[in-house]
Amino acid sequence: MKSIVLRLLGFATMLLPLAAHADTWPSRPINAVIPFGAGGTIGTAAVAKADPDGYIILAHSSALTAAPALFPNLGYDAARDLASVLMLGSSANVMISPVTRPWKTVQEFIGEARAKPGSISFGSVGIGSAVHISSEKFKLAAGIEATHVHYRGGSEIITDILGGRIDFYFCPLATALPLIRENRVRALVVSTPKRAVELPEVPTPEEAGLKGAESAIWFGVFVPSKTPRDIVDKLYAAGTKVLTEPAMQESLKKLGVETSAITPEEMDALVVRETAATTELIRAAGIKQ
Repeated sequence: MKSIVLRLLGFATMLLPLAAHADTWPSRPINAVIPFGAGGTIGTAAVAKADPDGYIILAHSSALTAAPALFPNLGYDAARDLASVLMLGSSANVMISPVTRPWKTVQEFIGEARAKPGSISFGSVGIGSAVHISSEKFKLAAGIEATHVHYRGGSEIITDILGGRIDFYFCPLATALPLIRENRVRALVVSTPKRAVELPEVPTPEEAGLKGAESAIWFGVFVPSKTPRDIVDKLYAAGTKVLTEPAMQESLKKLGVETSAITPEEMDALVVRETAATTELIRAAGIKQ
């Protein structure tokens, strides 16, 4: 996820030509915070409490919406203290499994998991991460038990999937595609409401009979909530322009990321909705830090 965000944040450097005069914004470099560690809460808190002068932006993922339920003493409220600027894009997770396992479809997998409660394990890169949330949604929708194995990074999970040491992983699409195409892992279901263009043969949760299991990783840009509206508008316009350029579109395609033309106000509403839904999921699944 970090590599995707770093690539997408290239748009920030495109804002500097807007400074026609020294007394206009921006007249100096814009600092981008990409928070990793403690669920991204430390970096997010720093931006939420920063001066709203347009010189600090936050690049975060949908994991932002899990933090309130996992960390009761955050010291900030994303809906109150942050303003959305731009949706950089979203990507599907795809559930992959070792090719040595007996199941070949998601329905066969669910049957095996139900027949042998407690025998299934899955990996994620951290409690409350987008990968973890996809897995927990799937578990609840499928009515199965599975043991969560927490890894430090996605490469370690892939190693254990290839070695048959865990049973499934909701892997970011761009990472999973080469492994799937080389028949090194088995793709069972995508996490999104519609099939991935790159994996037209892999069903969605609804097609697999799983209601409420849909989820997507999204990446967005935020600023302190009191940042002047004209600055937010300039950031949005510059970012949207860069995201629609052919070179950027090609780069996004290779990363398995789809852009979404939503306004900052629509993104604010999305954050509120997903925070409520993710909080409900975390409580239903009994997830704790």
